[in-house]
Amino acid sequence: MSAPVEWHKTSCGGEGGNNCIEIARDGDRVLMRESSRPDEIVVTTPAKLEAFLLGVKAGEFDHFAE
Repeated sequence: MSAPVEWHKTSCGGEGGNNCIEIARDGDRVLMRESSRPDEIVVTTPAKLEAFLLGVKAGEFDHFAE
């Protein structure tokens, strides 16, 4: 039996701080979820998450905010 996943809450946005992203490691997978929807989990790898975050920092997704 594997150990339970330990979720870590990132900084929260929005009024009241109810819109938080939680992240966890499960072996070689990275799990992410919204605190308001804990049953909906996104699964990725550390390398893919790193590539996504580098893209965000580089502005690759800025056109979605327009």
